[in-house]
Amino acid sequence: MKKPYGFAALALLVLVLPGAPAAPATETNAPNRATPAPAGGGIVASSTSATPLVVALPAPRTHGAATLEETLLGRRSVRAFAATGLALEDLGQLLWAAQGVTSREGGRTAPSAGALYPLEIHAVVADVAGLDPGVYRYLPERHRLERLGGGDRRAALAHAALGQDWIAKAPVVLVIAADYARLTGKYRERGVRYAHLECGHAAQDVLLEAVALGLGAGVVGAFDDARVREVLRIPVTEQPLELIPVGRPER
Repeated sequence: MKKPYGFAALALLVLVLPGAPAAPATETNAPNRATPAPAGGGIVASSTSATPLVVALPAPRTHGAATLEETLLGRRSVRAFAATGLALEDLGQLLWAAQGVTSREGGRTAPSAGALYPLEIHAVVADVAGLDPGVYRYLPERHRLERLGGGDRRAALAHAALGQDWIAKAPVVLVIAADYARLTGKYRERGVRYAHLECGHAAQDVLLEAVALGLGAGVVGAFDDARVREVLRIPVTEQPLELIPVGRPER
């Protein structure tokens, strides 16, 4: 006997066809739209907001006018900045100095125990050409920035750093954080020390690169960890270790 599927199928068709469009794609179910980074930087993925989710940075320079010895000689802590912004190329160069990939095997500018790379580099941006103010995470493998949140967060960061107002006057503040679990799984408690060592390596790279670019930078270690996490919107698995405000020195 033939089963009466015809009516059921018609009812299902009536339920599916009217009106409701398919659910919009989210970050978890959207296809990966990333494309290779253009040499001059630019947007490679976008969201519904004015600020892109992912920004390709200009290709890093590997030759400069200043020698290593000249950058060592010129390095000073700078806590007063001119009211001028940075070029996107400058920000990209600073981030590359901190954790940029420098070999086909994935080696980076700073040494890392077991090549496990526990560091995350964030940029609190206020005045960088081509970027809206906000918090960004550096993606070393593709030399890109991922937007974590919008708005000028410098004042909140300065408040989290025990009211050090000079931080809020830098056009960008780099924040070095560490995910200890990437190291302690192999090295146990010693992994925490290795993360701190790596933070120092990366920070010195940034400070010397700042000199090479004609910029000034300072180092901040006094802050409330939980408040810095809140400003950056990063998980509790990341431990903020160091803030590096960067800008053009005030003359």
